[in-house]
Amino acid sequence: MRNMNRGTFLKQTLKAGAFVLIHPLLFTKASAQSSPYKNDLLDRLVTTNDAQVAKLLQTNFDQREFNRRLAYDLVLLIASYCCTPSKYYQSAELLVPMQKLSQHLANAQTPDGTINVGNLESPPDTAFIVEIVSPGVSVLQKENSTALSGLKNQLQSFLQKAGDALVTGGVHTPNHRWVISAALAKINALYPHPKYVARIDEWLDEGIYINKDGNYPERSRIYSYVENTAFVTIGSLLKRPALFEPVRRNLDATYYYMEPNGDLITNDSRRQDQYAWIQPDVNTPTNMLNYYLLYRYMAIKDRNPNYAAIVALVEQMKGFEERVLNRELIHFLEEPLLQQDLPAPATLPVQYEKLFAQSQLLRIRRNEVTTTFFGGTDQPLTIASGRSSSPDFFGFRKGNALLQYMRFSAGFFSMGYFYSDGLQKVGDKYVLHQKLQAPYYQPMPKNLRKGDGDYLLSESTDGRFWNKMDFKQRPVSNVKTLETTISLSENGGRNLLQFDVKGQAGVQVTIELCFNEGGQLTGVSEAGDDNFFLEKGMGQYAFGGDTIQFGPGAVSHKSIRNLEGERYSTHFGSLRTKGMHVYITGTTPFTHQLTFS
Repeated sequence: MRNMNRGTFLKQTLKAGAFVLIHPLLFTKASAQSSPYKNDLLDRLVTTNDAQVAKLLQTNFDQREFNRRLAYDLVLLIASYCCTPSKYYQSAELLVPMQKLSQHLANAQTPDGTINVGNLESPPDTAFIVEIVSPGVSVLQKENSTALSGLKNQLQSFLQKAGDALVTGGVHTPNHRWVISAALAKINALYPHPKYVARIDEWLDEGIYINKDGNYPERSRIYSYVENTAFVTIGSLLKRPALFEPVRRNLDATYYYMEPNGDLITNDSRRQDQYAWIQPDVNTPTNMLNYYLLYRYMAIKDRNPNYAAIVALVEQMKGFEERVLNRELIHFLEEPLLQQDLPAPATLPVQYEKLFAQSQLLRIRRNEVTTTFFGGTDQPLTIASGRSSSPDFFGFRKGNALLQYMRFSAGFFSMGYFYSDGLQKVGDKYVLHQKLQAPYYQPMPKNLRKGDGDYLLSESTDGRFWNKMDFKQRPVSNVKTLETTISLSENGGRNLLQFDVKGQAGVQVTIELCFNEGGQLTGVSEAGDDNFFLEKGMGQYAFGGDTIQFGPGAVSHKSIRNLEGERYSTHFGSLRTKGMHVYITGTTPFTHQLTFS
């Protein structure tokens, strides 16, 4: 491959971009001068894209399952075909594979213009495919080769049919509105028509919600990325500068969700990433690298030194080539702004105490030591997509050593894990609180009794179960109460947690600690199946040269099954995750202190 300087690259390439998922950040300080890719980023983009194309050419293009990967593969081929320095530039070897992949797209399209990927005849999933394909089509439009005519026509037909579906199609989630709008903005940039902009304005007229913390409705690091990408696309293509403001607010907040290694905490999410510990999704890793192109675009656009520093960090990390360079050439071809120099980077803060009051999430960082404290589950508790229901209220990292989460469970009428009613700052402490009540039910009042016994099928007043007893109409008695308060105070990376549980006596309670698997625990007793008890004194967890001290321990019982409670056991479900689980147990009234350092 020929070497190229930035000027040559700019002359040979075209216009601008979407964003993909990448891998974790490793450093906390960086400068543009220290970036190993500063002078050869563009060469590397071409080299690595060509390497992916070489692998792709060894596959069978006739037998391909339709999914998003197919669309990504198509734009990989287009990027190398249209980039002058590529060894595949205008190579006839790529023509048939591109045409076959394009034909697969066309074959997957239903008569109404939508596709089936996950959901059936789905406008939002169609929009996601449009966002992948449209940068490639934008790049193709600049190529005059007659050999591309059939490919261009087929892709134009696919996108315009998709556009017809998107100007009338509906959505399921908040972010779908903006994904569809961004896809329409892409189609409009290629094949302008007032109907596309009219539909975009119809969605935008609903208003964009972002809270004072800088979080969108779903509070998800996955879908914040999706929404930011959409607003950048619409804002740039339709010249709507106001749409960049929520992006800035969310990117500012996202930095404080970042762990020193680049992972993003997800305790407060209302979507699937709130359970990232249970079922990690390799296709949507929750780390700062997801946001690389967003930060790069906004760093250059705004001349923002903080964003530039984050970009420089990502460019230094292990995995940057595999997760960024391998797939981003098409966006650098489409958007010249991404090729420009970054502003001088700032020094990012690594000492802070940040309370996200509306999301009820606390983040504390002391260099390589971080604390997460969360009390913002949605009430009343409902286990459903779109609601926050994670019982993970505390997390702690010390370098490479990681306490993934802490949970608290009480054997109180099978109500399961502790879910706080909020997070309050009281003096120099942060406080979580929950009051549970479980009644017994009296006979129905005389005037409401029915001779046939046919009462309303209803939920119990404590939300534990349903029965055909019209519970809301019944007097209650023998009401049992359990009140739990958990407070946190932090000083220089040392955390003190105070547990106070009062009310019903004789209730078994369990503190569950889950450390990252692969570490070494000392000071604990083994119970099998990666379960351990800290019976007394202090325990230690070591991983990668770093050690977390925690304790003291206590054990009054060893009942550690079905900690989730009846909400899950009724459906034979579990929130158990991989990891090394350490338990501290007691019986109410229960008072205990734990330190982590």
